[in-house]
Amino acid sequence: MHTFQSIAYAAPSPGPRVVVTGAVHGNETCGTQAIRRVTAEIDTGALKLVRGQVTFVPVTNPLAYAHRRRQGERNLNRRLAPTNDPKEFEDHVANWLCPILARHEVLLDLHSFQASGPPFVMLGPQNNTGPLEPFAHAEKENALARRLGVHRAVDGWLATYARGVENRRAWAREHPDATLDLDPRYGVGTTEYMRSVGGWGLTVECGQHEDPAAPEMAYRAIVHTLAHLRLTETPDPAPVQAMELLRLVDVVDKTDAGDRFDRLWKSFDPLRPGERIGTRADGTPVLAPHDGYIVFPNPETGPGQEWFYLATRVAPSGADESG
Repeated sequence: MHTFQSIAYAAPSPGPRVVVTGAVHGNETCGTQAIRRVTAEIDTGALKLVRGQVTFVPVTNPLAYAHRRRQGERNLNRRLAPTNDPKEFEDHVANWLCPILARHEVLLDLHSFQASGPPFVMLGPQNNTGPLEPFAHAEKENALARRLGVHRAVDGWLATYARGVENRRAWAREHPDATLDLDPRYGVGTTEYMRSVGGWGLTVECGQHEDPAAPEMAYRAIVHTLAHLRLTETPDPAPVQAMELLRLVDVVDKTDAGDRFDRLWKSFDPLRPGERIGTRADGTPVLAPHDGYIVFPNPETGPGQEWFYLATRVAPSGADESG
């Protein structure tokens, strides 16, 4: 039996309602460690909440966490939504978690990644009224992102995932026995759900899973968020003056278990046009279509699933003081 835990604090003075999540994926424990460090500081009075509310979810997916693996029965950070007919453990998590998210205004979601590399932050879309992910808080996300202590931001997640679904549909027609979710909303995870209910939020990828610096990065992200949103009296961290922004533009799936990378890629390794990324099981080379970067390379993924993403650089911008 796995139970769910959230830890909530409220100050006497009104202010923003913030929720911080760790271990959405059970093998990504830096957020859990950082949350427990922060809650201990609040409990002892070393960190004082002076306005607003903050809720911590140290272990969002307890089944996956108990096994120290990415997921319990499916990826919680895909197709995240309440359901009246829960079948998998993550459906029960969603039925508990989504109302918590909806009661708050801001989400800080703490993750880590498989390959080595520096930490970065995932942003939502630009402000828009489109059908896929309408949004009106891009300035707030950008301002907080610049205060987390990272120097790279990535956006374009849900739109790129939706384009990948279209490619997957064609592959599925030739593989009718494959079990795939072809709904573009399958790309909805914690931050996407938060935006869908009127809030905003950031995913911080704090480093490689076993990097001893990742929990410190997660801790810094929490205390900087609380300071920037003025839940504590700690001075607002200075914004990063020049943050690199990359935009996801495409996702490439494995089509066969025999597909393989030609080298051990890390997220944000640069790519030149025509550079060989991998080889399909039938010997066909997989080549970079343009200048850019590889993101989230996953050699362990299965056929019909995300193998790697491609990103391009967006013109750098200066500090944004809006909050």
